[in-house]
Amino acid sequence: MRDVIQLLPDTVANQIAAGEVVQRPSSVVKELLENAIDAKADRIHLIVKDAGRTLIQVVDNGVGMSITDARMAFERHATSKIRTTEDIFSISSKGFRGEALASIAAVAQVELKTKTEEDELGTHITIEGGNYISQNPVQNETGSSFLVKNLFYNVPARRKFLKSNNVELKKIQEEFLRVALAHCSISFYFNHNETPVYQLRKNNLLGRIVDVYGKKLQSTLVPISEETDLIKITGYVGKPESAKKSRGEQYFFVNDRFFKSNYFNKAVVDAYEGVIQNTCFPSYFINFEINPEMIDVNIHPTKTEIKFEDESIIYGVLRSVIKRSLGIYNISPSLDFSQDKDIAFFNPNKTRSVPDVSIKVNPTFNPFEQGKKQQFREYKQETKEFYSSFSFEESNEQKNQKLFDEELDFNFYRLKNGYWLWEDEKLYVLDVYRIHQTILYEKFKNNTSSSVLSQKLLFPLEYPLTNLDYEKLESIKKQLYENGFEIRMVSDMAYFDAIPSDLEQDKLYDLIDELMKSLDSHSAEEFFMFFINTYAKVSAKKRNEVTTKQQFEPLFKKFRELELPLYNPFGKKNYAILELNDLELKLN
Repeated sequence: MRDVIQLLPDTVANQIAAGEVVQRPSSVVKELLENAIDAKADRIHLIVKDAGRTLIQVVDNGVGMSITDARMAFERHATSKIRTTEDIFSISSKGFRGEALASIAAVAQVELKTKTEEDELGTHITIEGGNYISQNPVQNETGSSFLVKNLFYNVPARRKFLKSNNVELKKIQEEFLRVALAHCSISFYFNHNETPVYQLRKNNLLGRIVDVYGKKLQSTLVPISEETDLIKITGYVGKPESAKKSRGEQYFFVNDRFFKSNYFNKAVVDAYEGVIQNTCFPSYFINFEINPEMIDVNIHPTKTEIKFEDESIIYGVLRSVIKRSLGIYNISPSLDFSQDKDIAFFNPNKTRSVPDVSIKVNPTFNPFEQGKKQQFREYKQETKEFYSSFSFEESNEQKNQKLFDEELDFNFYRLKNGYWLWEDEKLYVLDVYRIHQTILYEKFKNNTSSSVLSQKLLFPLEYPLTNLDYEKLESIKKQLYENGFEIRMVSDMAYFDAIPSDLEQDKLYDLIDELMKSLDSHSAEEFFMFFINTYAKVSAKKRNEVTTKQQFEPLFKKFRELELPLYNPFGKKNYAILELNDLELKLN
């Protein structure tokens, strides 16, 4: 039999390896930023064009590389971080496998300019699709500049599966923030299509959070701090009232490396048990400091999953420190964490005695004495009238509450689980949430912009913006205006002066969050359908929000005007029908 096994060419092997390391433009951003940090840079500039399709460039002022090291950096498994097997189990740097640059160069056109402080001239290397093109001397400042052009140009199938620019840019933003929030002592700059997205100066963690998310977030954070022989935990968690219905700012770091952990996330959620709803998510920025020998960062190609020794102990410490900090907050909710620690607080004089409360009683008082009987009768009557204004007796509704929460009239009932019953020859079980979704959807679908009713707000609602959020909101500002919104955008804040008349104010934030999270590039018609679907989903009243006749009847009237459509906009049933004959059969 003829031999069929052969070694793959280096270019093919590198492209296969790239599939693990370089999944999308954000993967390149992550690797290059981490390399810059390992190079001891304290100023890093990220430049992106077309959401990374055309260009990704990272410029740093780190130690740079020699001529030989610059060439070796693109070889597979070439690294300065590991010398022996034991080194793998005590890793403190970011990149260590020696795969990233080789993988990136295999699927893009790459240029590197770098120089050490000792060298007079730097070196300029060009590699395309894993093939070495040239290496020449160049005038360059100390540090490195990695330029990655036309990602996946030689793997069109991979390039085809990239998402829209908005989606890919959001992924880049996520990776950038994961690095920037973990390294507050480094200045970071991020430009997209020659427009600044972030300009982050050196800061502490709280200052970095404020620079990224705005000052409004600062007032919602509580500091945490705990140190044991095993681990040191520091950072900030969100106050219970700031919890959101969608996952927002949730960051775990270990030794300044971002990682994901459902297990430790559960510890955080458990700490909030009883103070937030199960459907809400708290914000947190939590850093673990631990001996590198106690963790394994090598269990996943992207190094975002980390194995901990003694993770059950860490779980308990994390849960405990958060619960304690939330407890302190509940006692003293007006803490200003940015206040100078040297400012002395007022300390009451402990030597000052507190006077005893004295109660004076006239032992000779007799309410039946002449002249005082009338006063006593008047007092009794006033007391009786006062207490009679309160009903302490069980109402008929409470007495009759068995299967139903509330009986509205002869053919309407609300069940304990929030569904409604309506009897009209047949028995309908109605889902008020889906019904309201249907009403809102049909209203916007059939209305023109001139017929959308808008409510002016006495005080504008504020929505904090990052630079990228500003661009996104600016791109849909016109469409929002046509659908009942009035928006002013100033620096890092959007001010909503008016919103659609049937949108509750507290649901505005959920709506904008959902729009910003899912925003993609759409034509005007596509955006309109995207908007009304999102509006219907977020703004519709939930089952526990419609509990009375006054709330239910207007919705049901509008639903009947639509001729009782069976399905909502998302293909779910608005109601189920119970045939009365079926009930009779079940009772017999």
